[in-house]
Amino acid sequence: MNRLRIYWKIMILSFGVVLFSLLIGGLFLFGSATRLKEEELKQRLTITAQTVANLPDVVNRINDPNASAVIAPMADKIRILNDAAYIVVVDMNRKRLSHPLSERIGGTFEARDDDAAFAEHTYVSKVRSEAGIGLRSFVPIMNASSEQVGVVVAGGLLPGVTEIIRQEKQSILITSLLSLMFGVIGSALLARHIKLQMFNLEPQEIARMFRERSAAFQAMHEGVIAIDRNCMITIFNERAKQIFHVHRDVVGLPIREVIPDTRLPEVLDAGVAILSQELKIGGTIIWSNRIPIREQGVTMGAISIFQDKTEVTRMAEELTGVKEFVHALRAQNHEHMNKMHTVAGLLQLGQQNEALSYLFEVTEQQEEITRFLQRHFDDDGVAGLLLGKISRGKELGIDIRIDPDSRMNQFPRLIDRHDFVLLLGNLIENAFDALADTEVGSKEIYVSIQQDDEYMSILVEDNGCGMSETTKIRMLERGFTTKDGESRGVGLHLLSGIVTKGNGRLTCESSLGLGTSIEILFPLKERGRDNEQTD
Repeated sequence: MNRLRIYWKIMILSFGVVLFSLLIGGLFLFGSATRLKEEELKQRLTITAQTVANLPDVVNRINDPNASAVIAPMADKIRILNDAAYIVVVDMNRKRLSHPLSERIGGTFEARDDDAAFAEHTYVSKVRSEAGIGLRSFVPIMNASSEQVGVVVAGGLLPGVTEIIRQEKQSILITSLLSLMFGVIGSALLARHIKLQMFNLEPQEIARMFRERSAAFQAMHEGVIAIDRNCMITIFNERAKQIFHVHRDVVGLPIREVIPDTRLPEVLDAGVAILSQELKIGGTIIWSNRIPIREQGVTMGAISIFQDKTEVTRMAEELTGVKEFVHALRAQNHEHMNKMHTVAGLLQLGQQNEALSYLFEVTEQQEEITRFLQRHFDDDGVAGLLLGKISRGKELGIDIRIDPDSRMNQFPRLIDRHDFVLLLGNLIENAFDALADTEVGSKEIYVSIQQDDEYMSILVEDNGCGMSETTKIRMLERGFTTKDGESRGVGLHLLSGIVTKGNGRLTCESSLGLGTSIEILFPLKERGRDNEQTD
C-alpha cells in the first residue's frame, strides 16, 4: 500500500508538470501561429497593392476625369481574388478612385500614417478598429517617367484567437493528444524510476534518515570522509575537520581541492578495500580504513574512516605497556615463588649458609641483567620489554640470551617507540610459539640489537620447530597462520608494515626442526626508499 501511494504521488506530480509544460508550449505555439499569420497577411497585402499599382490602366488613367469608372471595377475584382478586406486607389490629391463601398468613391482619403506613402515609400502599418486589428499595405503608383501619380492601399484583418484555433484545430488536437499520451507514459516511467531510486521510501522518511545519518557521523570520534564516483565530497564530519584543520563546509567540493594529497580516490580505481593502513596526509599521520561503496556491483564512491595516529599511538603504548607490565609481574611472581621455595627448603634442611649463598647469587644475577639493560639501552620502554621477556622465558623454561655487544641509543628514522616495541615484542613472541611446539632439551632465544652511524640491525634466533618454504613465503600475509585460535596471523603482518615504514629490509632463514633466524636492517640516515623484503 505504501509503495502504491508513493507511485501515485510521483505520477500525479509528473503529470501536473506535463500539463503545465503543455500549457506553456501551447502559449508559445499560439504566439508563433499569430506571428506567422501576420507575416503571411503582410506579404499578401503588399503583393496585392503592388499588382494594382502596376496595372497599365491604373497608371495611365489615374488622372482622367472618369478614372474611378475604370479603376474601381479592376480593384474590386483583384480584392476578391486576393481575399483582401479593401483596396483603395488614391490620386495625389488624396481622392479615392476605388473602395468596396461605392458611396465612398470620390471622397478624400485621410489616415494618420499615409504621409510616407505620398513620398514614394512602400510599407505596412498596423491599425486597431472595432472589427479588430488590421494591416494596411501602402504602395506608391509610379508612371513611365518615374513620377508618383498616386497610392494604392490594400487592407485586411488579422485573425482572432477563436479563428486561429478554428483554423488550426486539427493540428492542435493531434499535438495535444500526442503530448498527453507521451506525457502519461513518461510520467509513469519517471514515477517508477524515482520510486526505485528512493527505495520505496516516503520523502519524510528520507529526510529523517538523512538527519539521523548526519547526526551519527558528526557524533563519531573517528574522522569520516566519503566521496562519489566523481571524487566530489559527500561526507566530511566535524572530527575530520579537526584532524585536517578545515574550517569551512566542503561538501560538494572536489576532494583534491580540500586535501591535495588524499589517497581516497585510489579505492575508486582499485575497487578494493584498504584496511588498517598508516598514511601521512597534509603533514598529519593517520590510521585509515578505506572502503569502496558499491551498488549492484558498481563502485559508486568510497568512504574513509580514520584516526589521528598520535592518539592511536598513545593508546597503543598504554595498552602495550599494561600488557607487558602484567606479563612481567606474573613471570616475576612465579620466579620469586620458586626462589622462595628453594630458600625455604634449604633452611628446613639446616643449610643456612647454602640458603644465604643462593640468595646472594640470585640477587646478583638480577642486578647484573638490570644494569646491563640500563647501560646498553637508552630507552626504558625497550629495556623494560626485554626484562619482561626474560622473566617470561624463565617461566616457560626458555633461556633468552642477549648479545653482550647489543646497544641502542636511537630509533630508526620514521620509527617511534610504539613501532619498535611492537616489532621486537612480536619477534620474541613468535620465537616463544615456535619453541612451544618443539621438544628440544634446551630451549633458547638469542637477541641481538646492533647499530652504528648508518644502520641498525635486529636479530632474533630460536631453536624451535622452524618453518616450511610455503610458510616462509606467506608468513607476512595478513590473516595467514599455522596456529589455532582467533586473532592470529596479524603480528608478522604488522611487523611487515613497520619494516616498510622505516625503509628497512627483512631477511628470514628457517629450517624445519632446526629453528628460525629473522634479521631486520634499518637505515639511520636519509636514503632512497628500498622496501625490498627477502626470504
